[in-house]
Amino acid sequence: MVTMCEICGGPTAPWILDPDNRLIRCTACGHLTRNLTDAPAHHRAAAYGGEPHLDRLRLLLTHRLLQQACPDAPTSVFEIGYGSGQLLRSFADVGAKVGGADPDQLDVAVDPVVAAGGGLHPVAVEDLGQQVVEQTAADLVFGIHVVEHVRDPARTMQVAAQLARPGGTLAFLTPAGDSDGLTRWGSNWWMLEDPTHVRFFTANSLTHLAQDAGLEQVQVHRPRLDSLVTDAASAARRRGTGPDGALASRAVLARAALSAPWVLARRTVQPLSRPSLLLVARRPV
Repeated sequence: MVTMCEICGGPTAPWILDPDNRLIRCTACGHLTRNLTDAPAHHRAAAYGGEPHLDRLRLLLTHRLLQQACPDAPTSVFEIGYGSGQLLRSFADVGAKVGGADPDQLDVAVDPVVAAGGGLHPVAVEDLGQQVVEQTAADLVFGIHVVEHVRDPARTMQVAAQLARPGGTLAFLTPAGDSDGLTRWGSNWWMLEDPTHVRFFTANSLTHLAQDAGLEQVQVHRPRLDSLVTDAASAARRRGTGPDGALASRAVLARAALSAPWVLARRTVQPLSRPSLLLVARRPV
C-alpha cells in the first residue's frame, strides 16, 4: 500500500535497515517517518539520553548558532520545547524577553529566572491560544531537536511563523535523515535511540516544510559542531547498550572525547557526515 509523505505529499516506500527495522521514506523529498513497532532500533527506555556536562557545552554552541542566525541581537525570543529553560536563560541574561511552549514531556524543573518571567506556556505549541500567538511577535522563534517529535510538523511550523514578528527569524535544529548516519550505522544510528524520534527530515523536506508555512529566505545548514558524540554512541549501540542508552556509559563518553578531533576533521571534508540540519528562515515583512 502506497502512503503519502506528511511533508510534500509524494509517494513513500519502506526503507529496510535490517530484518527487524524499517523506516518509511518519501521517494520525492527523502523525508523519513518511523513507527516504533516497525523500527524499534533497540531504543532506550526514556526520551532523555543526554549527559549533563555535554549538555552545558551543547548549550553554549547552540546559543552561538542562534545568535549567528539573527541579523541583529534578538530582544525577544520564543522557544518551542524549552525543557529546563537553560537556553532561554542564556538569552534572558543578556536582556532579551523570553517565552516558550512545552508540554513538559521530560518532567524537568524550569530555570527560576525564566519561569518568573511569565512567558512560558505548558502546552504543545500547536495548542497555544490564538491571542498568545498574535501577541508574541518575537524577534527569534526557535526549536532545538523538537520538530522530529511533534504531532503535526506542518501545524508546528505554521504557528512558529505566526509567533515571529514580521521580518523575524525562525531557526530549527533537527537530526539529518539525509546524513550518512543511517547508511553507515543502520538501526544503530544514535538518533534512533530516542523512542520519541518519529521522523527525520532531509534538507529538501525541511525546506518544503518552511516554504509551505509561508516563510522566506529559507536556508538549511549542516552544523559541524552539533551532536559530536553521535559516532561514538552509534558504535556503542552496535556493540550493545543498556536501557539508559549509550551515553550512560563513561567508557562511551571517553571514546567520544578521544575521537572528537577525527570526527571534526571528517565533518569538515564530508558535510554529509554531520548528523544535524539547521533551518533558518524569515517571516515575510
